[in-house]
Amino acid sequence: MVVGIRSPDRLPGGPVHIDTIAVQTLRDHEHGAVVPPVHLASTFELDPATGEGAYAYQRGSNPTRAQLETVLAALDGAEHAFAFATGMAATGAAFGLLAAGDEVIASASVYGGTYRFIDRIFPARDLTGRFVDDLDALTDADFSERTRMVFIETPANPTLSITDLRRVIALAHDHGALVVVDNTFMTPVLQKPLALGADVVVQSATKYLAGHSDLLAGVVTTDDDAIAEQIALAQKALGGVLAPFDAYRLIQDIKTLPLRLERQQASAVAIAEHLRSHEAISAVLTPGSASEEQAVVHASQASGPGAVLSFELADGVDRVAFLRALRIPVYAVSLGGVESLICHPATMTHEAMTPAARAAAGISDELLRLSVGIEHIDDLIADLDQALAAAR
Repeated sequence: MVVGIRSPDRLPGGPVHIDTIAVQTLRDHEHGAVVPPVHLASTFELDPATGEGAYAYQRGSNPTRAQLETVLAALDGAEHAFAFATGMAATGAAFGLLAAGDEVIASASVYGGTYRFIDRIFPARDLTGRFVDDLDALTDADFSERTRMVFIETPANPTLSITDLRRVIALAHDHGALVVVDNTFMTPVLQKPLALGADVVVQSATKYLAGHSDLLAGVVTTDDDAIAEQIALAQKALGGVLAPFDAYRLIQDIKTLPLRLERQQASAVAIAEHLRSHEAISAVLTPGSASEEQAVVHASQASGPGAVLSFELADGVDRVAFLRALRIPVYAVSLGGVESLICHPATMTHEAMTPAARAAAGISDELLRLSVGIEHIDDLIADLDQALAAAR
């Protein structure tokens, strides 16, 4: 017999920290197992009299995916969570809340895949996307009757600029627009946009939630019952759901999320401080580094800077030579894994943008983005130093 899932808010001892939620949300599995089983069945037996059952077909729901979604909801403090096959499938489901003729306002500095969706998919759906340089500069005049959504990344990818969530959410709601926040960089460990009033949160679970660069997944969370019904329909109708075995693995990966992120963030802070004083570096971008105002805003809505930083090399430092000389960070797209990754956004993560769009977003051709892993900080700094010396 399988005993029901025990919610973390009923654990003894009062409030539960996210470290505990990540490990203890699921309990009391069949046969006393301390990890959940994997249910691979594509179809389930139904009652002949009623045609009903707890599950019917894997695309609609699956016990393992349902357990993962319970964990994801607990992490975000959300009423509803939905697991998708990729982060872009999750973002696409959020955009599925729109109807023909609607407009979305998004930051010019947004993930390249999101930019591609707005730029290439929106027109066929009779949707309009409007990219603005600074969401914090939005006023009532920027909203029209067609504006139905504001899409926010904060920190932005890859400039790490900050948007004041409370201000923009309030402004959007005054005009009847939904607010969707991509929280991939921060995760629920560092930032909870739903608690600040956002309608929907999306994440690429491929990144920090999974944390090992070996599976693709996406997450949508919301507190709104009507929105949840539409997202559930997107799962069932479009079919971009997470497979049971990947759902099981993600449950296990999430258990170490707070620990991994704590180590990664501490190393990222040390690396940023080191590079700011390095003569071979001309600029270092971190959340809140653009201005004191952004630093204050970020501190008010997040509990840390995360583990991604971007930087530009000084004149006379050869970018290709630097990248080739690195021994620890891998030159590859993605982020959030236990291994450090470095990429060139202009030709990798944001290659879908035109040069003009990248310039408007503040993504220069010399910008590099570093996702810091869990390697020893001394080894990481020594490797960066030797690569910079080799490139001069």
